[in-house]
Amino acid sequence: MRSILINRKRILILTLEILLLLFSLLLIFGPMTSLVLWSIADKWFWPNPVPQSIGLDYWKQALGIQKSLAIGAVSIVPAFFLSLMIAVITVVIAMAIAIPAGYALAKYKIPFGTFILFLFLMPNAFPQQPIFVNLLDTFTKIGLAGTVPGVIIVHILVGLVFGVWITSATFKSIPVQLEEAARSVGANSLKTFFRISLPLAAPGLLASSVFVFITSLDEFTGTFFIGLPFVITLPMTLYSSSGYNMQFASVIAIILLIPSILFMTLIQRVLKAEYVGGMG
Repeated sequence: MRSILINRKRILILTLEILLLLFSLLLIFGPMTSLVLWSIADKWFWPNPVPQSIGLDYWKQALGIQKSLAIGAVSIVPAFFLSLMIAVITVVIAMAIAIPAGYALAKYKIPFGTFILFLFLMPNAFPQQPIFVNLLDTFTKIGLAGTVPGVIIVHILVGLVFGVWITSATFKSIPVQLEEAARSVGANSLKTFFRISLPLAAPGLLASSVFVFITSLDEFTGTFFIGLPFVITLPMTLYSSSGYNMQFASVIAIILLIPSILFMTLIQRVLKAEYVGGMG
C-alpha cells in the first residue's frame, strides 16, 4: 500500500513537472510563433487560427527588396543602420567610461563608492519619462534635441548601468594576489592593468559591452523624447507601425530579436558566475 502511494506521488510530481515545462515553453515560444506567423501572413482574419494566405511581401518591403504602397510598409534599412551606428558608438564611449570607473570602484576604497554605483543605476531605477522630459528641455536649450549626438548621450546614460556594474563586478572577481605578484616582479600599476587585469577581465567586459549594445539597440523612450522628429531608429519604426500594421511590426520585432538572441547566447558562454556574484 505504501509503495502504491509513493508511486502515485511520483506520477503526480512528474505530471506537474511536465505541465510546468509545457507552460514555460508556451510562454517562451508562443509569442515567437505568433510573431513569425504574423510576419508572413498576407491575410489573417478572425476567427481563423492560421493565416489564410502567406508570403514574404512584408519582409521584402522592410528589407528594401521591393517597393509597394499597397501593403502599408516601408524600408527599414536606413533605420536599422542608424540604430546600429548609434549602438556601436554608445558601446565605445560607454565602455571607455565604464572600464576605468569599474576598475577604480572595484580595486580602490573610494569614498561613497556604493553611492556612486547607485548613481549609475538611477536612469533605470526610476520611471524614465520624467527624466527624459527634463533632459529634453536642457537638450533643446543647448541644441542637442532632435540630433544623433543627443540620442547617443541618452543611450550612454541608460547603458552605463550595465557597463559600470558588470565591469566593476568583473574586476572585483580577479584575485588581488595576481596583481600583487605582477608588482612584486617590477610591473608598475599601468603595466599590471594591461597585462594582468584587462586580459583576465576580457570575458566580463565583452558581456558588459553586449548588454550596452542590446540596450542601445532596443532603446525607445529616450530616443522618442530626445530624437523626434529627426532621429528615427528601428524601435521608433516598430512602435509607430505596431498600431496599424501587425505584419510589418512583427518583421521589425524579429529583426530586433535576432541580435539579442545571438548576443545573449554569447554572454551565456563567456559570463562566469563569479562575475555576476561580484555585482552584489
